[in-house]
Amino acid sequence: MAPIIELKELTKKYGEYTAVDHLNLSIAKGEIFGLLGPNGAGKTTTILMMLGLTEPSFGEARICGHDPAREPLKVKRKVGYLPDDVGFYEDRTAMDNLVYTARLNGLSKPVAAERAVHLLEKTGLAEHANKKVGAFSRGMRQRLGLADVLIKNPEVIILDEPTLGIDPEGVRELLELISSLSRDEGLTVLLSSHHLHQVQQICDRVGLFVQGRLIAAGDIKTLSKSLDEDGSIFIEVGTSGWPQGLVERIAALEGVREVRPPEDDPGRPGGIESSIMTVVCDRDLTPLIAEAVIASKAELTYLRRKEYGLDDIYHRYFERKGER
Repeated sequence: MAPIIELKELTKKYGEYTAVDHLNLSIAKGEIFGLLGPNGAGKTTTILMMLGLTEPSFGEARICGHDPAREPLKVKRKVGYLPDDVGFYEDRTAMDNLVYTARLNGLSKPVAAERAVHLLEKTGLAEHANKKVGAFSRGMRQRLGLADVLIKNPEVIILDEPTLGIDPEGVRELLELISSLSRDEGLTVLLSSHHLHQVQQICDRVGLFVQGRLIAAGDIKTLSKSLDEDGSIFIEVGTSGWPQGLVERIAALEGVREVRPPEDDPGRPGGIESSIMTVVCDRDLTPLIAEAVIASKAELTYLRRKEYGLDDIYHRYFERKGER
């Protein structure tokens, strides 16, 4: 199946400055993809090229089978775009704003009203349907923005920093809403953000975007594995004490490459009495390590296979980029 979004060598230059540098990216139908990078990395410029709002200097984009540079109206019919700050008619109600957008997109008045009611329910705004938008909180405006981009029944929605300025509870609710909409409506979602933990919560894959270049793309597990180029697996072990010979017993297990000495760390799981040791293995030896600890009659307080989170991955890739 052809990807619903495909970018090939997409490049945008402003004079000598390169905002987006030979970007290659494919996104499948129904996928939630997170475009992650700091402010000024080129994320918004990429989105504008995908929507046909600015022309690429080089390369091409195909969105829902259309070239936005040559067929911008066809792309706009199939793509909903939520910018970081949504504009509404402040003195009109939520219902009025949605119906107006629907009518602009060619829906008849009865169909527009029916779809507006459905989307206000879907986004949790049904009880505020007749409230003027000028009185909405930032989180409510973003929910209404989602309803607004969905009113024309798009195949793809592009969200540019959708959680900006929303309180933590509002962020959680909005992310859950985006995830459920993608699942229930079969939508493809491109989410642009610089908030790592938010992207990690809902995205199937992420792309790390730095200075106009996509330096890595994949799911969290794949990106995490790629950081350990020799295939090492790190297992953290905590005990209330280390009986004589336990470290040697663990080091002798087949597949163990290195045993890093225990370090007392009150901030780690297991509490102040626990010492954490890291075992570097060529495969997952978690069960065998647990057996070794129990056989030595030590109290096992903590056992975890270490995996990189998105924050670790992001900073490690930045380190690599700096090394190069």
